[in-house]
Amino acid sequence: MPATRMIGIDPGLQHTGWGLIESDGVHLAHIAHGSVDSDAHLDLAERLRQLYLRLSDVLHEWKPAEAAVEETFVNKNPSSTLKLGQARGIAMLAPAMAGLPVFEYTPNLIKKSVVGTGHAQKQQIALMVRTLLPKAGSVTGDAADALAVAICHAHHRQSERLIGAAVAAQAIREAGA
Repeated sequence: MPATRMIGIDPGLQHTGWGLIESDGVHLAHIAHGSVDSDAHLDLAERLRQLYLRLSDVLHEWKPAEAAVEETFVNKNPSSTLKLGQARGIAMLAPAMAGLPVFEYTPNLIKKSVVGTGHAQKQQIALMVRTLLPKAGSVTGDAADALAVAICHAHHRQSERLIGAAVAAQAIREAGA
């Protein structure tokens, strides 16, 4: 099976992390990671524009085939939640405008897929990302979270392929019976 390049995106208004990996179904390979940032001194519309343009540049440069985005969690501050949701909209729009399929994963599912527990701490996530992608180096923060999103997507797309193949094989067996 040829490797598929995918980008994981961890949305944030100040810092949106991104991480690129390739997966051939079993093996994961680190390609690149980083974050795109917005200027906190600008108004919201301009900050969202900055995130869109900078994320579009990353997509154009690295040419992933698929994108995965972390779903927004609700925090105690409604204003912060709303701004995060708007940044998340940009994180979904940029790859969609580039023609990529966009997949969404909850924070708990990402943590469970990467660490084994849905309530893992950021340090645990970063440690597992470095373990699963040793060539990523000492990745932390938003980029580590974005790579975790990409790893989660790689695991789940492989599971979906296996289930799809099993269903297809069962249908063939039943048709031949």
